[in-house]
Amino acid sequence: MRISVTSVMVDDQSRALKFYTEVLGFVLKVDVPMGPKDRWLTVVAPDAPEGTQILLEPMGFAPAHVFQKALFDAGIPLTSFGVDDCQAEYERMVKLGVVFRSKPTVMGPVTVAVFEDTCGNLIQIAQV
Repeated sequence: MRISVTSVMVDDQSRALKFYTEVLGFVLKVDVPMGPKDRWLTVVAPDAPEGTQILLEPMGFAPAHVFQKALFDAGIPLTSFGVDDCQAEYERMVKLGVVFRSKPTVMGPVTVAVFEDTCGNLIQIAQV
C-alpha cells in the first residue's frame, strides 16, 4: 500500500495552482474539469513526476471550511512538505513574498518552518 494522492483543501484552485507551481516549485500533473467551476487538479514534485500527487481540492463541502479555518486559526499546519535545506527554502520563499508564521526552528532531529499558502492553509516545511 502507498499514498498516490493526498489532498490540500483550497479556496481558489487557480490561485492555488499558481502558488503551488510558481512559488513552491511543484509541477502540474492533471487538470480535468469536474463540473462548471471545479477541477481535478494535481501537482507533483518535479523530481518525482510519477510520485505522490497533491490534489488542490476545492472547498465544495461546507464543513471543510470550518475545519480549514479552525486549523488556520489554531496555528496548526494542514500538512508538511520535506525540504533538503529549511533555511534556504525559507529565504527563497520570503523573497517571493510568502508569509511565514515561524522562521526555521530546530526541534530535535528536524528543522521546521510554517507558512501561509494563500489558499487558507498553514503548511510546514521540514528538514530531517
